[in-house]
Amino acid sequence: MPAMRKKRVFDSFALLAYLKKEAQFEKVRVFLTEEDPQIFINDINIGEIYFILERERGEEQAELFLKLIFPSLPVQRAENSFQDVIGAAKIKSKFAISFADCFAAVTAMKQNAVLVTGDPDFKKLEGRIQIEWI
Repeated sequence: MPAMRKKRVFDSFALLAYLKKEAQFEKVRVFLTEEDPQIFINDINIGEIYFILERERGEEQAELFLKLIFPSLPVQRAENSFQDVIGAAKIKSKFAISFADCFAAVTAMKQNAVLVTGDPDFKKLEGRIQIEWI
């Protein structure tokens, strides 16, 4: 029986580390180049990446990410249902983490996947979701 592929959810930290070639770039690159990867990112986290890129590098670079770079990556968009929004709100009510991070956590739970991050705020959710630290 072939080994099961590991499902992963990227938060904005993970994908930004890759895009900006930060210290964790290589770890993220390995995930992206695996054979037939199962990687998801929540729409809210895509928006977070967009605003960070626009703020740091300008609108042109943010649009380049959205229109060319993101579609070329083996990463699937995870859209939000009303239930997902309420799930994120419940996490936010209990833990001092950003609302965008709550959506990454909800996506990991919904997909039964490991959350890939380097954001220390997620230490607050250890034991509640699976985390792969980069």
